[in-house]
Amino acid sequence: MYLLGYDIGSSSVKACLVDESGQTCASAFYPKQEMPIKAVRPGWAEQDPADWWTNLKAATAEALRVSGVSKKSIGAIGISYQMHGLVCVDRDMQVLRPSIIWCDSRAVPYGEKAFRAIGENECLSHLLNSPGNFTAAKLSWVKENEPDIFAGIYKIMLPGDYIAARLTGSICTTASGLSEGIFWDFSEGKVSDRILDYFGFSQNVIPDIVPTFSRQGTVTEAVADELGLAAGTPVCYRAGDQPNNALSLNVLQPGEIAATAGTSGVVYGVNEQIKYDPLSRVNTFVHVNYTPQVPRTGVLLCINGTGILNSWAKKNIAREGISYSVMNDLAAEAPVGADGLSILPFGNGAERMLGNREPGCIFDGLNFNIHHERHLLRAVQEGIVYSFKYGIEVMQSIGIDPKTIRAGNANMFLSPLFREALATITGASIELFDTDGAVGAAKGAGVGAGVYKTPAEALSSLKRIETIAPNPSEKEAYEKAYQRWKDVLNKNLNN
Repeated sequence: MYLLGYDIGSSSVKACLVDESGQTCASAFYPKQEMPIKAVRPGWAEQDPADWWTNLKAATAEALRVSGVSKKSIGAIGISYQMHGLVCVDRDMQVLRPSIIWCDSRAVPYGEKAFRAIGENECLSHLLNSPGNFTAAKLSWVKENEPDIFAGIYKIMLPGDYIAARLTGSICTTASGLSEGIFWDFSEGKVSDRILDYFGFSQNVIPDIVPTFSRQGTVTEAVADELGLAAGTPVCYRAGDQPNNALSLNVLQPGEIAATAGTSGVVYGVNEQIKYDPLSRVNTFVHVNYTPQVPRTGVLLCINGTGILNSWAKKNIAREGISYSVMNDLAAEAPVGADGLSILPFGNGAERMLGNREPGCIFDGLNFNIHHERHLLRAVQEGIVYSFKYGIEVMQSIGIDPKTIRAGNANMFLSPLFREALATITGASIELFDTDGAVGAAKGAGVGAGVYKTPAEALSSLKRIETIAPNPSEKEAYEKAYQRWKDVLNKNLNN
């Protein structure tokens, strides 16, 4: 038997086939260039769900072709997806407008107004978060600014819910997904009446709730023909990309930490207590193995502007045709601190850890006489590292204190400079694993289908490929550069 995992990102859609032993047989992603994000106005970010489906179809075809796996031998499908997005459909499951995705900032005022009106203590004690810039606030924006579209909504979905609905024809969601949209009342263990009543949403727009690991529907005949899959193949797992990344790294117990550094950067820690940041700079959600009896939650630090800055630097700073590997080598030629150049990477929407402010990407200390390409490339990577350090300091204030960080060997973690700088400035060793979100989704499907008895069994084949320890000889230099970086940030936040 084989398991098929999908990872619906904002840059690409990935498909992966895994066998019962946990070994990856084939993986593919589309598009080969980054998927477009539409920004009609500053701070907006939208994608057409039809693009996700088109790329899922292409990735599926390539994974099946490369692996030679028979469609009838695929036992279950799992889905990982970009979090916090909003998909609105009518009764015929037709999408009513482009999806407002995770890095769209337009709903910030709606969430902040709700936070004050419902009551800060009430929100934090029940929702563990401010409504902020999450899915519920985005739906409120649609209600006020696009009333005709709002009136036509049958159900709202997260991106992964939409993909599952396309596969199965059945619209449903999970408690984990509802918590990331700030619809979940942790105290009462159900959809929040406070949020529905305040925003004026009907309970009817919320899909039925299914367990994260469960039989959630089966592939329809029409979709089977379209994708080259077998009709009746069950969808048995779905989770947002960060809880799913934690699953893929076997981060399931209190004190364990997972990190990613793709377009955005995330540190995700598992907590056994229902805790929250009183300023809602980091956010607490239902983890994949949460139950009311064993309330495992995930505390998520999200930094919108991380890998997207490195990608921007490749296109606009590095010499034409240069690879990321060569960029990393050039960056390593500059000294720690980049000879006084500091870069704030916050140019991709409102940053939750900064109180939903948008300081933008800032270059500070640039000297035309001493700074060259290598300094700029190093300052880019250090700026991303320091944003992680800044956020981890917030996490430490609510009891998440990473000693070891687990990460997939991908994106910014492919850079030796980035890895060593992050380990040194945080004091945490970094463990790298050869896994990704699509692999995690496939293994999650195996749990939901009963192929594995527990998530821990599904991850038993996970192998660590490298450990990066802090470098004590450079600690002082990094701390000095970080303090300068933080001074620049505070100056800009206080203006």
